[in-house]
This record gives sequence, structure tokens and C-alpha cells, in this order.
Amino acid sequence: MRFSKTPFLVGRGQNREGRRAARTQANRLLRAFSAAAVAAILVVATDGTRLRGQGQSALPPRLDSYIKTYVKLTPDQQKQLLDGQPVTQLLEADPNSEVSIFGAIWINAPMSRYVAAVKDIEQFEKGANFLVTKRISSPPRLEDFDKLTLPDDDVKDLKTCKVGDCEVKLSEDALTRIQKETDWSKPTSKADVERSIRTLALEYVTGYLEGGNAKLAEYRDSKRPIFVAKEFASMVDRMPSLTEYLPDLKRYLLEYPKVTLPNSESFLYWQDAKFGLKPTIRINHLTIAEQPTHVDVVSKMLYSSHYFWTAIELRVLIPDPARGPGFWFANVNRSRSDGLSGFTGSVVRGKARGGAEKGMQAALTSTKAKMEQH
Repeated sequence: MRFSKTPFLVGRGQNREGRRAARTQANRLLRAFSAAAVAAILVVATDGTRLRGQGQSALPPRLDSYIKTYVKLTPDQQKQLLDGQPVTQLLEADPNSEVSIFGAIWINAPMSRYVAAVKDIEQFEKGANFLVTKRISSPPRLEDFDKLTLPDDDVKDLKTCKVGDCEVKLSEDALTRIQKETDWSKPTSKADVERSIRTLALEYVTGYLEGGNAKLAEYRDSKRPIFVAKEFASMVDRMPSLTEYLPDLKRYLLEYPKVTLPNSESFLYWQDAKFGLKPTIRINHLTIAEQPTHVDVVSKMLYSSHYFWTAIELRVLIPDPARGPGFWFANVNRSRSDGLSGFTGSVVRGKARGGAEKGMQAALTSTKAKMEQH
């Protein structure tokens, strides 16, 4: 028996009697957002190196246009950026489901150094917040997921949870198969569940490579189904950096694999990262597109075992010969999740946005330091 074509499906557990109170759910989501921001930080020491070209009066035209039109930095922030300091700014986003943040800094290093580093994703995303980062083979193999494990709490929940009321994101077919085929009385039950999850992950990434967004997950809670493909498309449409400035990249993200992107390479990878109260499995599609005028590095979240519906991280590397041999590093992160609406959600929203800003600030600083350590 095969799994359904969209094997990952969520239940938030909002109606189960005796489940965690709304306050606990809010705290969990808050910690997830904070940890998600911090997890993006490379664990490196900053050296405080001053940048060339301080005192420059203008940014490259397209970057300047985007910042003035959509980011709207204050004069002090603009000066701070031109003086070589990291700058962050929250972006317009749906307050009921989204958090979006912009960040930028000048890096005094060749763009090729960053490109080479991110291609070695297993070393690039490595540190205290990353339990495992694994690049997926082409074509994917079951062995790619050998290190994928689940926390004991997730295994325990899978034993009794139901569609619409489950802590782990799984489809109805997958959940039914796990519960029926696992002998929970055996001491090997945890290993058996993890073996099934690895098979699910393989089928999921294989389906995405063959059918693109149409094969992404359908998440459901007690109120309405959430289709990741629709959420991702809606989220991307709200990103002018893609809609107006990078239309070819937008089309590629929405229509992959039917549409290709010139001068690009991409790969899938999965990781087990520390988010919120428990480790979270993520599967990402990373694309690097080297254009004559800039380099795009975009990470598209295909799956998260907890907290998030979908997310995108867009990094644009822009040379500026007037300033020196380095590059501007501009970063836009956007994520969608439930739990941000209503009274409780309003509390989470404010703290999550603050955590996103702090995380972006630290990520910019650490990325600059790592690239300039040569």
C-alpha cells in the first residue's frame, strides 16, 4: 500500500479535551519563532572589522529602489547601512498568519565565497541549533534519511492522535498506516515508527521533484484545511522583491519543475533543528541563481513537522564596484503559521516579530564575520 500523494498533514489539537491550554500553545509558537530566527545564525565569532567605502552616499539603484519603496528605512537606518552596520526592518505582512523581516549588510568578501559556502549546506547550517543537516541525493535515496529521528513525545502522540488533532504533521493515510502497522507493545515501536517516517519523507521529496507544488502537503485543523501550495503562492504574491524585481525567480518557485531557471543549480536538504519546545524536522528546496548583475539564493520550506505552514528565505548578493570588491547582502524572510490570530495570537505576534528582528540582526553580523575571516 502506498501513501497518498500529499503525505504530510497536520492537526493542531485545538479541540481535544485535556490538551494543552491556549497559553501553552502560544508560548510554544513564540519559542518556535524565536528559535527559528536564531537557528539561522551561523555559530561564528564576530571580529568587528570595519568596511571599505564608509561614507558612500548611495546604494546600487535596484536595491535602493526596493528599500525606498517597500522597506522604507528611516534616514538614520539608511546612514547606518551605508556606514557598514547591519540594518533590519519588519515588512508588511498578514498579522493573522505571517511574520516577515528584511535585513541587509555590506560584506567585504567575494560573492563566490558565499556561494561556495552555501553549496556545502551540511557545513554551512551547522551548530548548536542544528542537530542534523543533510543534503538529499539526486535522485533521493532512503539512506539520505538514516539520521532522521523523532522525539519520544512525538512518537507517543502518534500512537493515539487523530487527523485534525495531532502534534505531528502527517496525512490521514500515513497516520492510519503508522497506527495500524506499528506494534506499540514491542520495545522496537519507536524505531518502527521512525522507519515509516523516513519512507514518508522519501516519498514526499520524490513527489515534489516530479510534480512540484501540487504534491506539497495538505494541513488540517478543526476549522479548515490548509493547502501548502496555495499558502506558498499567496505568500510569494505578497513579496514585491519577487513579483516586481525577480519575476523569473518567482515563476520558477511557483511552477517548478515545469519551469527552469537559467544559470542556476538547486538541491533539497532536510534538517533536524531546535525550534520551540521540541526538535523540528524541516525539508527545504535551495536554489542558487548566478546572474550577471547579482546572485539569488532562495530557500523554500517544503515541510515542517511542527509550527509552520510554509516559509521562504530570499538572499540577494549585489556587487557594488563604487564601494569596493565586496557585495551587499540583502535578506528577506517570510513565514506563515497558525496561532497568530485572536487575543492570544496578538501577544505571540508582538514577541515573535521582536524575536525575528533580533535573530536577523545576529544572522547578518555572523554571516559577515564568517565571510570576512580570510
